[in-house]
Amino acid sequence: MNITIVGTGYVGLVTGTTLAELGNTVYCVDIDSKKVDQMKLGIVPIYEPGLEEMFLRNIQAQRLFFTTNLKEALDQSEVIYLALPTPPGEDGSADLSYVLSVATQIGEMLTDYKIIVNKSTVPVGTANKVRQTIAAKTNIEFDVVSNPEFLREGFAVEDSMNPARVIVGSESEKAQEIMAKIYQPFTNTGTPIIFMDEKSSELTKYAANSFLAVKITFMNEIANYCEKVGADVDKVRLGMGSDDRIGHRFLFPGIGYGGSCFPKDVKALIRSGKQEGFDFQILEATEDVNQAQKIILVSEIENYFRGDLKGKKIALWGLAFKANTDDIREASSLDNIKLLLEKGATITAYDAIAEENVRKILGDEISYAPDMYSALQDADCLLIATEWSEFKNPNFDLMAARMKQKVIFDGRNMFALEQVENTDFRYKSIGRRTIG
Repeated sequence: MNITIVGTGYVGLVTGTTLAELGNTVYCVDIDSKKVDQMKLGIVPIYEPGLEEMFLRNIQAQRLFFTTNLKEALDQSEVIYLALPTPPGEDGSADLSYVLSVATQIGEMLTDYKIIVNKSTVPVGTANKVRQTIAAKTNIEFDVVSNPEFLREGFAVEDSMNPARVIVGSESEKAQEIMAKIYQPFTNTGTPIIFMDEKSSELTKYAANSFLAVKITFMNEIANYCEKVGADVDKVRLGMGSDDRIGHRFLFPGIGYGGSCFPKDVKALIRSGKQEGFDFQILEATEDVNQAQKIILVSEIENYFRGDLKGKKIALWGLAFKANTDDIREASSLDNIKLLLEKGATITAYDAIAEENVRKILGDEISYAPDMYSALQDADCLLIATEWSEFKNPNFDLMAARMKQKVIFDGRNMFALEQVENTDFRYKSIGRRTIG
C-alpha cells in the first residue's frame, strides 16, 4: 500500500519507517527542506536506538521516500497520516493550528478518496474538526480516522514493531477495512486491533498517558513519605508491584516526569475538561506535585551547603528527560540547572546524547564535559538527573579523586545503597535513607 506521513518529527519518522518495514511504500512530507535533504542522504534527525538501521534499510529498499511536496505525496497515496506537533498553549490547551492548516491544504488537493489518519495526540473532537475543515474545501469522498500512537522514547522501535494494541477510531466500515489491512502484520501475530468511535480513541491516548503520569507521581509521593517515616521505597515498590493489579512498571521514584508527552497531555486534558465545565482534580494535583518533585533535590543541596551555593561547582550527570533519547523537552535537568544558576552555583554537565540540544538553549551558561569523570573535576557535589546505563556502576575511587567534596545527590536512584555504603561518599537519593 502507498502511505503518506505528514510531519517527520519523532512520531512521524518512527511511524513512517515502521510502515515501510511492513512492506508499504511510504512518502514522508516535511516543510523543512534542509531536514528532507539530510534524510534523503540517510541522516536520521533524531536519536532513537535501532531506528537508523531500519531507516537506512528501507531507503535502500526504495520503500521510504522524503519530500517537501505535499501534493505529490498525496496523489500517490490512499492513506495520509498526520503526525504534526500539537504544542501546549499558554493555557495548556493543545494547539491544533498545524493539524488544521494541513487539513485545509488536503481539502484543496483531493482528487479521489483518501483516509486521513490523525496520529498526533489531539483533544476529543479533533477528528470532527479535521473532517469539517476538509469538507469545506472539497466534495470528494474521504474519511477521518483517529489512530493514536503509544511509543515510548528510547523503546520506540521495539514498541512500533511489537505494539501491545492498535487503536482505530472510525465508524466508517470502508476505513476500518483499510486500516485493518495496514495493521494485518501485527494482528496476524496476536496484537489486538480495537475499533471504536473517534472521540473514544482520542480520549484513550490522553487517558493512558495521564494515568501513567499519576502513577509516577503517586510513587514519588510515597517515596517522600518514606523519608519522613524511615521506610525504604525500594522495598515498598517491590511489595506493591508484586500485586498484578498494580504491576512493577512506572513505580520507580525520582525527580519527576518530563518529555514531550506526559506534561503536555496532562495539561491538555485538564484544559479540555475545563472547557466542558469539568475539573480533573487528580490531574491538577499531579501536575503540581510533579513540578515540585523535579527540583526537590535543590533544597537538599542548599541545606547541605548551609544555604549558600554561590561559587559552588556542581557536576551534573544527564540532561535528557530520560535515558536512551536526546529529548530534553520538560527535562528535570533544565529545571534544576535554572534554579541552581539563580542561586549562584556553576554547573558542568555530561550527556553524550543530549548535550547538543541543551547547547542550543543554554549556550555557555553551563560547561560541558567530554565524559562523566571529567565533569567531576573539582566539583563540590554530583547531581544525577538521567538514568543512563553508563552511570550505574561507576568507579567510586576515581570519582573521589576528581571531586573536591565527596557528595552525591541522586535523582534517579541509580545505585543500590550497598554500592555506596563502603565508600567515603555522602549519598542522598529519593525515598531511601541517606548514607554518610
